[in-house]
Amino acid sequence: MYPIQDRDYRPGIDNLLVLLIGGIPIAMPTVLSVTMAIGSHRLSQQGAITKRMTAIEEMAGMDVLCSDKTGTLTLNKLTVDKNLIEVFAKGVDPDTVVLMAARASRVENQDAIDTAIVGMLADPKEARAGVQELHFLPFNPTDKRTALTYLDRDGKMHRVSKGAPEQILNLAHNKSDIERRVHAVIDKFAERGLRSLAVAYQEVPEGRKESAGGPWQFVGLMPLFDPPRHDSAETIRRALDLGVNVKMITGDQLAIGKETGRRLGMGTNMYPSSALLGQDKDESIVALPIDELIEKADGFAGVFPEHKYEIVKRLQARKHICGMTGDGVNDAPALKKADIGIAVADATDAARSASDIVLTEPGLSVIISAVLTSRAIFQRMKNYTIYAVSITIRIVLGFMLLALIWKFDFPPFMVLIIAILNDGTIMTISKDRVKPSPLPDSWKLAEIFTTGVVLGSYLAIMTVIFFWAAYKTDFFPRVFGVSTLEKTANDDFRKLASAIYLQVSIISQALIFVTRSRSWSFVERPGLLLVVAFVIAQLIATLIAVYANWSFAAIEGIGWGWAGVIWLYNLVFYFPLDIIKFMIRYALSGKAWDLLIEQRIAFTRQKDFGKEQRELQWAHAQRTLHGLQPPDTKMFTERTHFTELNQMAEEAKRRAEIARLRELHTLKGHVESVVRLKGLDIDTIQQAYTV
Repeated sequence: MYPIQDRDYRPGIDNLLVLLIGGIPIAMPTVLSVTMAIGSHRLSQQGAITKRMTAIEEMAGMDVLCSDKTGTLTLNKLTVDKNLIEVFAKGVDPDTVVLMAARASRVENQDAIDTAIVGMLADPKEARAGVQELHFLPFNPTDKRTALTYLDRDGKMHRVSKGAPEQILNLAHNKSDIERRVHAVIDKFAERGLRSLAVAYQEVPEGRKESAGGPWQFVGLMPLFDPPRHDSAETIRRALDLGVNVKMITGDQLAIGKETGRRLGMGTNMYPSSALLGQDKDESIVALPIDELIEKADGFAGVFPEHKYEIVKRLQARKHICGMTGDGVNDAPALKKADIGIAVADATDAARSASDIVLTEPGLSVIISAVLTSRAIFQRMKNYTIYAVSITIRIVLGFMLLALIWKFDFPPFMVLIIAILNDGTIMTISKDRVKPSPLPDSWKLAEIFTTGVVLGSYLAIMTVIFFWAAYKTDFFPRVFGVSTLEKTANDDFRKLASAIYLQVSIISQALIFVTRSRSWSFVERPGLLLVVAFVIAQLIATLIAVYANWSFAAIEGIGWGWAGVIWLYNLVFYFPLDIIKFMIRYALSGKAWDLLIEQRIAFTRQKDFGKEQRELQWAHAQRTLHGLQPPDTKMFTERTHFTELNQMAEEAKRRAEIARLRELHTLKGHVESVVRLKGLDIDTIQQAYTV
């Protein structure tokens, strides 16, 4: 354009510098890095150490959390009720069962089960009193049991083992005789939320610790109670309110998982791990694909580490941002696979190495607090990104129009001053006061760039209009009585450059208050540091515009009168920024936008987050599941089609809700659940209160 305008190349180089300095968001990497670093430090203070900075962004977008039960949802402080111990061997009493279980426990470096068992003895030393330990088999996720081989006072060799009932039952020589009774006791314990621990015993007549030994004798079953954490129910409710679906992934029995889920209010729609392989499916879910089953389930019981990996893999295939908690060596693959691997407190080194976040405090509340903090951090980064895009557009477009229309070349040095003051102020956004998103958040690029381009274009037009009014008209001198800045001899732009500098500096920095807020910018209170930095930066900018007579920068002071006019001009044109922001958000929420990009974006701005579409899909799936022919949508107009399907969706939901209430949440069901929990006799109560 400069050759066409018959202008010297030197102003063109100056303008090129202006566009490079003002158009490139040089501070973006620094601002984003500082924001994440400060946020990471805040997370560590809350008990969540981030090993990878980008995990903060992924935590903000997490919509599914697969949580272990023991130690996370519960206290992992086990207690045993000796009165409920079931004995299966002749000549054995509950005290003997406890002693055998204690001998099959570690006396040092104990886990929660060992601590509970040994703690039942009058003296912990009784666990090894009168015996000589020969070999101890520690617990591992595959065998799911421990065993001790020892010599008694008479020199005879024995072996005791405790562990998962199914594993111990498989050892018993009389499995077929006692299997039904064992499962009945396990179910009775599970209905009351009690885990079962089996104990077995065998003699080793060969006298060698490596030998297989004689037949195993199933000695008894011990009930273990692991109470839920006092804050787990409230934490799960908070998670659901935040759009995070918590799924219980436990190695315990299905009945225990359901009872724990009922107590914590996280649902009882749980399945055994065999359902992941397409086995043991109820009639209600037999037609569901595995991926959809995992997505809709509230949890899975009896899982092994490989099941955790499969759950994460399939959830990710359904486009979920998945978090997974773990503590053991075998959890490492699932933690590595998850978008956010979370090593709980007291996790092994292998689990911590594979995770993205390491918790220093137990419980689920730490994770939910980290989610809120991560969303606040992400919100700050998104606010700044919209601001940076807007400023880039306003600098490039605004000064380009001034150069092309009026041959006005803004001094590069003054653009450098604007950049320094703006970037220094924006650094404080890392500690800004923000409202975290109520739902999982992500980089909505269409929204960010559309908002940035529109706001930046508006600011550029503001500058062009101001330049025109000050340079080509007498509006400001006539209305406000200030000196004229109209075109002078030899095109002296020094005072006009100062005026443009102040106008651009003020409104550019004020834009951050618009981009940081979801509602009106003057309603959401910003952080004190941001306000102080803005005031100081613009005070400096105003003093420069009023007093600076810098020949090297080609500016001249304009006085306090013009400074007041520019502040008033910016204030008047600041208020439409919020309205424009709302209009952009409204435009992006419509159906036309989704059709324009063929629904290929990774987010939705549909009304109620696409609730209507999800209901239609759900109704279609329910009709197909029950063998009903879906309606021929070609026979309907679009309006009729949506109306009919909406009605079917509502009817299907009502039927499902009635069935669910009838099956799970009737008054009788609640009463029976409480009665089982308290160990009362339901028949006695019914006779006493029958009218």
